[in-house]
Amino acid sequence: MVYVDQKGILRWEKNKQEATFFGVNYTVPFAYGYRSVKARKIDPEKAIDQDVYHLARLGLDAFRVHIWDTEISDSLGNLLENEHLRLFDYLVYKLKQRNIRVMLTPIAFWGNGYPEKDEATPGFSRRYGKQKALVDETAFKAQENYIKQLLRHVNPYTKLTYGDDANIIGAEVNNEPQHSGPKARTTEYVNRMAAAIRATGWTKPIFYNISESPTYADAVAKAQVDGFSFQWYPTGLVANHTLQGNYLPHVDRYHIPFDTIPEFRNKALMVYEFDAGDVLGSYMYPAMARSFRGAGFQWATQFAYDPLATAYGNTEYQTHYLNLAYTPSKAISLMIAAQVFHQVPLRKSYGTYPADSVFENFRVSYKASLSEMNAPQRFLYSNTTTTKPVNAAKLTQVAGVGSSPVARYTGSGAYFLDKLEKGVWRLEVMPDAFHIRDPFAKASPDKEVTRLQWQTQAMQLLLADLGETFTITAVNEGNTYRATAQAGSFQIQPGTYLLAKNGKRGFKPDASFGFLQVNEFAAPQPFDTKPYVNHQPLREVSAGKSFPLTAQVVGVSASAKVSVQANNQAGVYKTIGMQPMGNNQYRAEVPAELTSPGQISYRIMVQDGDRHVTYPGGYEGDPWAWDYYHSDTWQTFVAAEKGNLSLFNPTTDRSLYVFPNLWKSDERQLVSSENTGQLILKLTAKELATGQTMGFQQYIGDKLQGRAPELASFDKLVVRMKATTASALPVNVRLISGNAAAFAATVNVGATFQVLEIPLSALKPAPFLLLPRPYPGFHPLWFSSNKPGAFQLPQIEKLEISVTQDQNASKPGQPIGVEIEGVWLKKN
Repeated sequence: MVYVDQKGILRWEKNKQEATFFGVNYTVPFAYGYRSVKARKIDPEKAIDQDVYHLARLGLDAFRVHIWDTEISDSLGNLLENEHLRLFDYLVYKLKQRNIRVMLTPIAFWGNGYPEKDEATPGFSRRYGKQKALVDETAFKAQENYIKQLLRHVNPYTKLTYGDDANIIGAEVNNEPQHSGPKARTTEYVNRMAAAIRATGWTKPIFYNISESPTYADAVAKAQVDGFSFQWYPTGLVANHTLQGNYLPHVDRYHIPFDTIPEFRNKALMVYEFDAGDVLGSYMYPAMARSFRGAGFQWATQFAYDPLATAYGNTEYQTHYLNLAYTPSKAISLMIAAQVFHQVPLRKSYGTYPADSVFENFRVSYKASLSEMNAPQRFLYSNTTTTKPVNAAKLTQVAGVGSSPVARYTGSGAYFLDKLEKGVWRLEVMPDAFHIRDPFAKASPDKEVTRLQWQTQAMQLLLADLGETFTITAVNEGNTYRATAQAGSFQIQPGTYLLAKNGKRGFKPDASFGFLQVNEFAAPQPFDTKPYVNHQPLREVSAGKSFPLTAQVVGVSASAKVSVQANNQAGVYKTIGMQPMGNNQYRAEVPAELTSPGQISYRIMVQDGDRHVTYPGGYEGDPWAWDYYHSDTWQTFVAAEKGNLSLFNPTTDRSLYVFPNLWKSDERQLVSSENTGQLILKLTAKELATGQTMGFQQYIGDKLQGRAPELASFDKLVVRMKATTASALPVNVRLISGNAAAFAATVNVGATFQVLEIPLSALKPAPFLLLPRPYPGFHPLWFSSNKPGAFQLPQIEKLEISVTQDQNASKPGQPIGVEIEGVWLKKN
């Protein structure tokens, strides 16, 4: 199918054109993916059928996963013909039916447990482990034996070996090798594994990972392979919460540090895994795809697509979350990224953020959490957009979440519109999805993080090809809905439909279009149906000002009554009705008479018929009954008129991103202050080289939000801190905006605690640290905006404090440290 030419470009055999592939990793045949689906009493084959359909629905054409060799081999490398291998064969067969190409990665090295404990599997990886497997001769022989048997194995569904299956376009020897020992042994290992693959008659491209062990890159580059594989996690991994802020600067470009190695040149490049870990916004994937193309990649597969069966809880890989039903905006963003990867020219640059936010037919926006493709025939958007199609009359596909000038929709699930012929379109509507808990926090199969709801919603289509009057006929199994649109408007439920102008008869329900069928549909019923209120209180609000209070309420009927009962410490009580705002959002305005300086306590009460549920706590029962004893409340502080605004308090703020990775007990500490109940953050870098930086970032956008009415009156940034070194340290204090512009000042910090005041007017444009650090760690550390604009406090989202080892220090490389008690804004 494909080959690598003399310049390292992957090309199609049939027409010599460049070949590109974009898709996902997916794990149901193996390990936890398999066990979790079985635990829910779901047939793995059915799970695969549904998930592969969704991958095809998103227009993806690439699949890769590291095969858990530990489950399908013995310690000598003999292949075990078991359920895991059979299901992988079935998956390969179903992918082939959908024209989704496969990159084979035979060896994972991993145990099969994560996130659970490893099982006592029979394979050679359990015996040798990753480190020993790359240097031990008996391990080499086991791997050679396994590779040969695997590639000579005949898939019972396709009746082909993997080498003979044209849908499998290449092989990546193993997953994330961590090399050690003599470099010559590394080159030998790679060559022997590649030779074992070719010994089976394999003639397709062979790739090897070069980014996981960068100090061994020269040894890998010398090996007889056709290309090299990379990964990219630009926002780090396992933050244990959703990352807030603008992370587009993190994906401005993909930096490859191996260009100076002669043998690296003229080799094909692939990305075996990538993701914006812990980011729920839907603006990152197309920007990553653009940067991949700029760096010369022709294959990229996200890690990892969540099975439909378990995506309600995001239990498989906590730091990743992607599924069409449960993360519709991110899924559409990935669909757009696939188009980026196929359409953006290889090694073309689009400048530096924010200039590269608009490129070719694509746009990404952090503020709108939006990815967008606007081409003459295809209009795709991951969230509500006001952009008009460049040529609405020529459109043949529309897909999105929310509303646009061609489709107005009140639901929150994804929908797809495909033109089948003149006057006939196919409409597919997914259930509404609501994120009710942080999907990147600690996971459990018993914990629902996203609620699906099958609801009737309003839709209006403004497509000239359909006109204002057309019929809507359900075609998916079990769906009998029929309606006629008036002025392009109609009610719709989850399912698949044929839309026909003037009653025109279109495709038969079982007809095909592309690699899909007209009547296909896959969506699960809700994991839970109980009422639930998702609400995040404002930390602090302005005195004497009303403020909005919003909540998402699921599991209730449209007639449910939602209200807030609030009181301040002056004994003023108010019950305020919350008004529905659409998409299960409710809003109330807390009146100014409650916002006297002090604290407001409140609870949210839901009445749906005779059922009462009160939050926080989710307690059943009439909250006004004499024997209702639950007293849980949320609290919001009301600032004094001249009150400071805290930006960082070590006592309560723990979501820090520290660089370098200071994790030892004598490097990163919380110690007591002289003030009772106050903690101090102590950071110590014991071996910071000259010119290197130590520092941290903290998201503060939520702290500014509640006091927005008075932000203009703050004029000083205040830091209370000290240096732990004998001499004073120059410390950089930065405020970073949502536009990715940093404004900084430098203060000299002595060996005793000082309160240092910085006029906001003294802050000047400066570079800032890209935190959390990416994986792999050879990507840029700093970002500097070329269009910072003027400093505006309402736009600020992050605080950064850092110190750089001075080249003029008396002892370069000596320990360097600071203690920080607080950072706040102050008024005159």
